Parts: sequence; structure tokens; C-alpha cells
Amino acid sequence: MMTRALHHTPLRRVSDLALWALASLHLLVLVSFLIILGFVSKAKAEDAGACGGRNILADMKQQDPAAYAAVETEAAKVPNGKGLFWKIEKPGIAPSWLLGTMHVTDPRVIAMPKGAPEAFARSEVTIVESDEILDEKKASAALLAKPSLTMMSDGKTIQSVLSKDDADKLSAALKKRGIPLSAVSRMQPWMLSSFVALSPCELSRKGKGEPFLDQKLAKDTVAAGKPVKGLETMEEQLSAMASIPLDFHMKSLMEMISLGDKMADVTATMTDLYLSGDIGMTMPMLKSVAPDGTEGEGYAEFEERIVTQRNKVMAERALPVIEQGNAFMAVGALHLPGKDGLVELFRAKGFTVTPAF
Repeated sequence: MMTRALHHTPLRRVSDLALWALASLHLLVLVSFLIILGFVSKAKAEDAGACGGRNILADMKQQDPAAYAAVETEAAKVPNGKGLFWKIEKPGIAPSWLLGTMHVTDPRVIAMPKGAPEAFARSEVTIVESDEILDEKKASAALLAKPSLTMMSDGKTIQSVLSKDDADKLSAALKKRGIPLSAVSRMQPWMLSSFVALSPCELSRKGKGEPFLDQKLAKDTVAAGKPVKGLETMEEQLSAMASIPLDFHMKSLMEMISLGDKMADVTATMTDLYLSGDIGMTMPMLKSVAPDGTEGEGYAEFEERIVTQRNKVMAERALPVIEQGNAFMAVGALHLPGKDGLVELFRAKGFTVTPAF
């Protein structure tokens, strides 16, 4: 069924800033830890209902073939943009495997692509972004011990840096997820973005304790008596977010809220791209639905610190493990493609990296 034209939707008025931030949140494991802090009502979570959302690209292909072709053309320029599951090889050592993940509990994501469950079962060690996902309470306590990473300082509240109109919009968006603004008013804006970014059904599953993919892999590894290696700490991940100017995060939060119900469409499209292995189409798709968002103030810095720098750290820390062979590495899918992505970084270290899916 045809939907109304894309240019009539709020998506066209939302800058690339908010959509990039939405994508980046799928690279961080932040939200799973926030859930246990009790900000999400269990009753609300249980009543959240099913996930929704339409595939933006499917509609675009019907309604605006030229725009769809432009997204495909842009995606084709992304190095290693096609592929979710990769084989890492070097003469003299056993192959290792690289899986791009989404940090969500969607059963379709949990299932993993063809060949990945078997490779995971055969591997001798699992590498994830942070091994702190094995102990949520400990990780949450560690974050609370560093209040500057999660909370505003000097008595500030989110309301004190927003207009009344924007504060009301934020309050309404949080209320839909069972979260009173008063309970989180001192949180940093990137923490609140985490709540806004996730759909009620995802919050529901997390609230019920269902693990996201990376967490399930880590726990299954421990249950099998094998080691788990973490590449970053939660403090490092949040420090990267905190290093970006507050104004950038505030603008991002409010633009994300302005997506409203269209957030479900963006999330559904990102998930479909993930499941098909078309990771390189993610950012071109996001930019196509927010053409007014240029790579302006703060954008390049955000991309450099949240993705590029972390890619280099991940590759450096993973190499000693991969050099031993038979490792299974699972990290956010958007870390894999691009000239500075993990696939290219491993190739630069002398490995042959080829798609396995």
C-alpha cells in the first residue's frame, strides 16, 4: 500500500544530526544498563505492544525511484558496505570471524546470519565491545561512580537548558515510554536520547531482561567455559559521548524527538538493512530522508570520536586475540564498513578479510 509522499513527512525537516545520533546509539550498549536503574516502569514495558514502522526505502523505491537510485549509488561507494559476517584469515593461524551486530533484542537479529552460529560454537574466544555487559549491576555501579558521564553538574537540570516548549516535548516523549521527566531531569542529554531512540517494544523486551545480541553471545561463551575479551570499557564509551559539546547533544535530542512516530520507520529500515547485510546503505538512507542536514558544526567531530577513533582502538586491542586464531568478534555493524572500518583496518595488518554472508 502506498503511503503519503516522503517530502510531506516530518523526516524531511529533521537534520542529519539527529539521525546520525540515532544510528550511533546502536553502536553503544548504554541503554541495556539504564533499564536496570529502574527508570522504565515494568508495567509500562509489559504493555508496550509490538514493534511497528515501515521501511522507508521500500516506500522511496515506489514513490521516488530517482532518490532511491541515488541512495544505492552512494552506498556502492562505501568500502565493504555489503556484508554482515566476515572471515579473517592469515597463513599459519586458524581463521577468525567478524560479525556486525545491532545492540537490540529483536529475535531476527539474535538469530544471526547463516554460518555465524556454527562459527561461534567452534570458536575458542569471543570478542565484544565491552565485557562489562556480563555483569549489568557492576557496570551500572561503575557508571554511577563517575557522575559526570551520566549526570549534569552544578545543579543543572535538562529543563534549565531547554525552553519550556522543548521541555514539554521531551516530557511527552519520555512519558510514552513510561519515564517521568522528573526522574531523569539531571541526566545528560545523550542518556535521554537513548530512551527516546528505542521503541517501546524494545524497551519492553529489555525491561523483561531479554538480552541483546552481544550480551547473549558473551553469556553463552561464559556458559560454555570459554573466555570473553572486551575491547572498551563503558566509561570509555561514555567519555567519547561526553567529549562532544553539550549544544550538539541538546540539538540532537530535540531533533530526535521531532521525528515522533517516524522514529519507528527509521528503526525498521535500519533493521531491515542490517538483516539483509546492506550496512553501507545505512548512512546514505539516513541522509536521504534528512537532506537539509549538512555535515556542519560538530558533525565531523562526532563521527571522528564516536566511530573512527573507536574503530582504531577496537582493531588495536583485538589484534593480539585474532593473531592467536579461532576468535569470534562481535561489534556494532556500523564499525565494519568504510575506509576506516574494521574490515580495512584488519586488512592493513596483513589479514585477508572476506564476506561470509
